[in-house]
Amino acid sequence: MRLSEATRDRLPPDIARFSYDRSAQKIGIVHFGLGAFHRAHQAWYTDLAMSHGERDWGICGVSLRSPAVAEQLDPQDGLYTLTERSGTEAATRLIGAIREVLVAAHDRDAIIARIAAPECRIATFTVTEKGYARAPDGSLDRSLGTASFYPLLAEGLEKRRAAGLPGLTLLSCDNLPDNGRTLARLLGEWIEVPHLAEWVKSDCTCPGTMVDRIVPATTEADLDALEARIGLRDEGAVFTEHFSQWVIEDRFAGSRPGWDKVGAQLVTDVAPYETAKLRMLNGAHSALAYLGLENHCTLVHEAIADPQLRPLVDRLMREEAATSFVPAAGQDLDGYADALIARFSDPALNHRLIQIAMDGSQKIPQRWLETLAFHQRRGASCPAILEALGAWIRHVRGDARPVDDPMAGKLATLWSTAGHHGVAAALFGGRGMFARYWTADEATLDELTARLTAPG
Repeated sequence: MRLSEATRDRLPPDIARFSYDRSAQKIGIVHFGLGAFHRAHQAWYTDLAMSHGERDWGICGVSLRSPAVAEQLDPQDGLYTLTERSGTEAATRLIGAIREVLVAAHDRDAIIARIAAPECRIATFTVTEKGYARAPDGSLDRSLGTASFYPLLAEGLEKRRAAGLPGLTLLSCDNLPDNGRTLARLLGEWIEVPHLAEWVKSDCTCPGTMVDRIVPATTEADLDALEARIGLRDEGAVFTEHFSQWVIEDRFAGSRPGWDKVGAQLVTDVAPYETAKLRMLNGAHSALAYLGLENHCTLVHEAIADPQLRPLVDRLMREEAATSFVPAAGQDLDGYADALIARFSDPALNHRLIQIAMDGSQKIPQRWLETLAFHQRRGASCPAILEALGAWIRHVRGDARPVDDPMAGKLATLWSTAGHHGVAAALFGGRGMFARYWTADEATLDELTARLTAPG
């Protein structure tokens, strides 16, 4: 029996649940990228906020690529459960914030209408780094942008402008450096109509954010175990850690949910929090992914337990990443590193390394290359990051396992044309693919090349 409005009263009494009347809530948020992370993070915060008295912040979730999420949630009336795991403990909550699921390929007009509706005040995004359709130089690739959110968002915003409605807060929740301003810049490159571009600049805002919660991919075994425990089948269930953080630049175009009343932080400058997360947490995660896979690990907690990898990751976080930027007042980076090691070590999460290894070409600039560039300007090196970077270069050759990356073909071609002794320079030399983020000197290129022989 599937979870739904008709069956939710059958849930056991130990399952926490929202306290608001779902049917009475207007849809105030349109969200692009309705994956597990959004359901475990922004939708969870919104559900808590409405349970604390906020009203009319129901979410219309938009799936840009696959109908899979609609197939999971539509039969359940948008309901799903979130299970927090820690050690041997698990706590489950019913989430009701998602009121509607639309699929871009089938519901284009309905999505545009939701964006243009008077009750909509915020559009949020978790489309992953590649969803922003950036070319290698950071500009918008219009050919990729046609399959992203830009056409739908631009048309919806034009309808709002023409109707005399207020602008929207456009809230990127993706792991992009300076994600708010990056979204504003790329959207500005997409919009070619001057009057709309000016209206978006004057009436809409793109606050910066930092999001942090580890959300492993849900498995069939997870769903089966949950069904045995709650007595209902929940195909949209998500499983995550107890920890969650959301830091938001307090720069909204209009009203907003009381996210700050349920744990989110509203600040004037997100940058130090964002940088710590990208370079410490995400940088360590990527290092564990590529090096751990080579060491025959499958899960994050296995990789961090490896006696070779743990000290390398510790060095990457504390000596390389944490020293590459100025923290905010009161931001304890050493304590943050301690907490990250503890989170990585929790076996309850079962976070798969291959999941983290996806789309590396979109991730390494902000996770590793900016740290390398910072220290290189000061005459220092980053041996831990260089070791991880060598593992990534070996990974994208594609010999050991399939490469899930939007640039997989280009990277494989680069390997075949430049070869073992030239690929590092082709990637990170003066005219390399990633030179705009970090240009390695000759000694560092030689060191990287020496690392391109896989261990064992």
